[in-house]
Amino acid sequence: MNIHILLVEDNEGDILLITDALLEGKLIHKVSIARDGKQAIDMLDKRGQFQREETPDLVLLDVNLPKKNGYEVLQYIKRSDTLKQIPVIMLTTSSSENDIRLSYSNHANCFITKPAEADQFTEVVQSLENFWMNIAQLPSGNNTVC
Repeated sequence: MNIHILLVEDNEGDILLITDALLEGKLIHKVSIARDGKQAIDMLDKRGQFQREETPDLVLLDVNLPKKNGYEVLQYIKRSDTLKQIPVIMLTTSSSENDIRLSYSNHANCFITKPAEADQFTEVVQSLENFWMNIAQLPSGNNTVC
């Protein structure tokens, strides 16, 4: 099974940890990386240099991003008729009750606080991978290139 994940993250260390954890998994992935909220929306809309970008099957989204924050990206995805079925996992350093409520009120599928320890971080990412790729069923047909 080939799953395309859009990782929206501006912290280079977290990008490395997440992509390494996904590569250690048993599934084949394509991971696209957007380093700010505007770039994520451009990728999802296939604007400019992203015209041939595949629609992701899953989005891992940080809350605190430059240009457009994670909530703006989440709202954009969930208001779009063509994107709203994509599961969005908020993966952030925040554990604020307000951030949790705001994420779910904007239809995030999951909110996870990033662990501080690298081993725990890897375990969390691999647990996410296991759940979303082996247990949950994702809609088919997202991987279309325009």
